[in-house]
Amino acid sequence: MVRYSAHLGYLFAEIPLEKRFAAARKAGFTEVEHPNPYVIPAEEVNRLCCENDQRFVQLALPAGNPSRGEKGIACLPGRELDFQLSVDMGITYAKRIGSRFVHVMSGVLPKGVTRDEVWPTYVRNVCFACEMAHAADIPVLIEPIGLATLAGYMMDNPFLALQAIKEVGASNLFMLFDAFHAANAEIDPVAFVRDHHGCIAHVHIADHPGRHEPGSGEINFVALFEALAAANYKGSIGLEYVPAASTEAGLSWRDHFPVAV
Repeated sequence: MVRYSAHLGYLFAEIPLEKRFAAARKAGFTEVEHPNPYVIPAEEVNRLCCENDQRFVQLALPAGNPSRGEKGIACLPGRELDFQLSVDMGITYAKRIGSRFVHVMSGVLPKGVTRDEVWPTYVRNVCFACEMAHAADIPVLIEPIGLATLAGYMMDNPFLALQAIKEVGASNLFMLFDAFHAANAEIDPVAFVRDHHGCIAHVHIADHPGRHEPGSGEINFVALFEALAAANYKGSIGLEYVPAASTEAGLSWRDHFPVAV
């Protein structure tokens, strides 16, 4: 059966990060994820996961300098060495906490620069990440994040992610598919899963519009879960939504979708 993963960047955000693991376990989550857990030493994250009988699902490689608005650096020409260092740091951390995946963030296009101009840099960097992750036996994810969510993000469309996966050609490269980002880009998430499930290794959900709990918007989650089940999807479903109230108050939506437990 499909498992829910608590995205600790969104859920239980009202309490400190180190306390969210126990809160998630109390709510029934045996899998957790966070794109930027580096503020906590890896040994501490590993301890928290062990204490709460949890598996860490995915983290992003270090995403650059947030003071400069960087959301990943994989597409940035001239930052190749920084990217290689981030791969080493991210994979080392992922191994120490037992993370199932590492996620390569493309980054935001520099002002006045087109996607075509940075695409070769991006592909080379993703190839490098896949090579290093293969040696560590960790699959790599790329996640399309729509322009309506993150302006200027280079990897902004699921079909663009399919192109990148094909061009890189690495056996350990997959898509992190986000139903909310797809719907925000006017792409039917159910149809995309049906047609391209072979490239998807992890899934994020939030309803659209609003990015709140499933059932609060327009996405047909029954059909989405059925499409994942029909595809024999074995991964997690990461809950990357903004709780409309408290995290605990909103979790009752899970009772209405028995296909995924």
